[in-house]
Amino acid sequence: MSPQEIALLIFSVIGLLDAGLISYHTIKGVDVPCPIFPKEWCLKVQYSKQSKTLGIPNGFLGFLLYLSMFVLVFLFAAGNVPFLFLQIPIAIGFFFSLYFLYVQAFVLRAFCVWCLISAANLTLMTVIAFL
Repeated sequence: MSPQEIALLIFSVIGLLDAGLISYHTIKGVDVPCPIFPKEWCLKVQYSKQSKTLGIPNGFLGFLLYLSMFVLVFLFAAGNVPFLFLQIPIAIGFFFSLYFLYVQAFVLRAFCVWCLISAANLTLMTVIAFL
């Protein structure tokens, strides 16, 4: 595997862990931990109407996105799919993360540390995949 593929694999695992944490708390129906920001901020984001897309919790969608990227890295490394097939979900995730950052900053006026980790993660993946 190339350094680029290894980096994308590592960041997809980070994303799986992050989205998995959010998904776990959604499934259990308990509050996410909020280590950096005021707890009210995380709760405001977690329970907002924007925490779902088309009725599906964003954590679930994020988990599926990162899982697809994880699998696609291996498929690309094996020569089974073109790199474009990996760039597409990365770009989609990046633009969704920009939208969710906007929502947190200007609609909810509250931030979730786990959402910011995902946004930073997707930003790094985008840089790796497109530069």
